[in-house]
Amino acid sequence: MVTDDKRTALSGLRVLDLTRVLAGPTCTQLLGDLGATVVKLENPDGGDDTRQWGPPYVKDADGQDTDLSAYFMATNRNKHAITVDIRSEAGQAQLQNLARDADVVIENFKPGTAAKYGLGYEQLSTDNPGLIYCAISGFGQTGPNRDKPGYDLMAQGYGGIMSLTGAAGGEPMKVGVAVADVMCGMYATVGILAALNHRHATGAGQYIDLALVDTQIAWLINQGTNYLLGGQVPARRGNGHPNIVPYQVFPTRDGHVIIAVGNDGQFRRMCEVLGIADLGAHPDYATNPARVANRDALLAILTPLILTRNTAEVVTAMEAQKVPVGAVHNVAEALASDQAIARKMVVEMASDDGPLRLLGNPLNLSRTPVRYDRAPPHLGVDNATFEDGWPDSD
Repeated sequence: MVTDDKRTALSGLRVLDLTRVLAGPTCTQLLGDLGATVVKLENPDGGDDTRQWGPPYVKDADGQDTDLSAYFMATNRNKHAITVDIRSEAGQAQLQNLARDADVVIENFKPGTAAKYGLGYEQLSTDNPGLIYCAISGFGQTGPNRDKPGYDLMAQGYGGIMSLTGAAGGEPMKVGVAVADVMCGMYATVGILAALNHRHATGAGQYIDLALVDTQIAWLINQGTNYLLGGQVPARRGNGHPNIVPYQVFPTRDGHVIIAVGNDGQFRRMCEVLGIADLGAHPDYATNPARVANRDALLAILTPLILTRNTAEVVTAMEAQKVPVGAVHNVAEALASDQAIARKMVVEMASDDGPLRLLGNPLNLSRTPVRYDRAPPHLGVDNATFEDGWPDSD
């Protein structure tokens, strides 16, 4: 692998981060991992809400909780931290000064709030026409719901994903992590990089209007398109797949196993493993459309057969026949797995509080790998550095 130790993918990029909680910080951490200089603004009275979203917290030398909660650390490495009161004229002037020499400003205030404090796109781009400005909100800057607050749970409910998640016949269920926020942060990153490429060609900056609900609707993917094409409102199926059968979790004698049959050949081989080879050629099950149409009858056959075997037995037998299969890990098992270790999906960063273990960045760039240079910062730790603008060595 050829790498450049002196440059990263986003070396020299300056990002002024006016976001909090999860969607915006997910984006700016990713930009920071790729080498951008990220300055995170927080209010002086407690900082980002997630600093208090614990336990657990990092402990100081005396064993006391610090302002670094696990939740905050998840999306705030590779950032400088400053505290500014945006309600004050001095605070507004400081941020306007930083924005004047920034490449990117990203905020997630309610629509209209940034402009109220002199930090809107029209105001900042006057002095910096090449500025890329990304505004994240719950429902976007337009539409009848623009002024409603936006939280991940609300977006999951409004955007449809909760109606698809959970046991058949059970209550709507949110995803186990704040995935609407995380995916919004990913879309924000893509939008910012696209705008930067456009600026590289034209010199012109631009404004990005991004909504939690919009992005959540966008990643309904096949379920949304199923409805648009077929007119049938998708139902909750637990761990079942709406378009592929069998593609789900099955109980075993000592736990659970995932079997994900993606084509008819895999189905026939699965039937051979389970001792029901004739079923692979049965007209009710030989093709995936037939299996979808006869889902309940097929599962009534497969489930008791799999339940007689141990998880390890099912995995070994299916893998031998190249049938997609896998165990269901808990978080500890996933992070300790040989694959996670080989792929460096848990990283250790040095900090004043001692070594910190964090989730790794999954991007593997051959020439400009991601970096882990700055541990998640304590509140206001870089105030002096950025008081008068961007330092020459940023």
